[in-house]
Amino acid sequence: MPSRGASRAPLRATPLQSELADRIAALMHEEGVKPGTRINENAVALRLGVSRTPVRAALDVLAARGFAARRPNKGVELLKLPPQPRAAPARTSAPPDEDALLVRIARERQRGELPAHVSEKELMDRYGLSRPALRLALDRLAELGVVERRLGYGWQFAAEVWDQGARQESYRFRMTVEPAAIREPGFALAPEWIAQMRGRHEAFLKAPWTDSSSIAFFEMNAAFHEGIAQGSRNRYFALAVQRQNRLRRLSNYDWKHGRERVEVNCREHLEMLDRLQAGDCELAALLMHRHLEVASRLRAQAQAA
Repeated sequence: MPSRGASRAPLRATPLQSELADRIAALMHEEGVKPGTRINENAVALRLGVSRTPVRAALDVLAARGFAARRPNKGVELLKLPPQPRAAPARTSAPPDEDALLVRIARERQRGELPAHVSEKELMDRYGLSRPALRLALDRLAELGVVERRLGYGWQFAAEVWDQGARQESYRFRMTVEPAAIREPGFALAPEWIAQMRGRHEAFLKAPWTDSSSIAFFEMNAAFHEGIAQGSRNRYFALAVQRQNRLRRLSNYDWKHGRERVEVNCREHLEMLDRLQAGDCELAALLMHRHLEVASRLRAQAQAA
């Protein structure tokens, strides 16, 4: 049994985190990034075509290895350039587009074609994957809070399949909570966060849309709503929105509304940021309520179609 003075165990990286850390290192070499540079998680996520959550975990791996450090209120700073990664061997039986696989899993789970509890063997047979390729996908889903490993055997989806009733209840709850968060005394957003969020939305408006874009879109959307809730400086609002995002993640990966609704969503978010920067929290709260109300109606119509 280790003593109380023993050092903490080093961070154990998943295969996905290690691979993404190597891709970030390669990107740094490619762009000639120098020590002391602040690393923008959003920019890295966009360059690598992944969502922000796994990028954050990969940067934590680089920090644990001594190449970077998280600075309070300043993000991640590069301390020294990681070595250029060696070319990785090609994955066996890996899907050509990992995001497309995750979208397929989300769609089949939402349709009830996948049970709440699944074994790796069942998934390997269903999707024609090798175990290493499947593990990469499951590790990514686990990092996003979609699945969790069961003790001893198999994997468990972390949230129940959402029917129309549950989805509408969620929207009604959010229409109460999220505008109220904006109306909290002392509500404030960091200028740096606003700039980052603008950049992510503007990049999405310019980027081509494919079915597998729904993952990165949801993660950007979730980061926006969580960031607004955190601006309330009230931990209970922030926790409530984080919990809602965790519950609705799998359902929203199966996006049914096409690029047009993505563009409307992005522009509505940008309009809220404009109002908040201008100090008009009441109008921003009204815009948030309208934004969620319209989204709830579109979801109901899509379900009925």
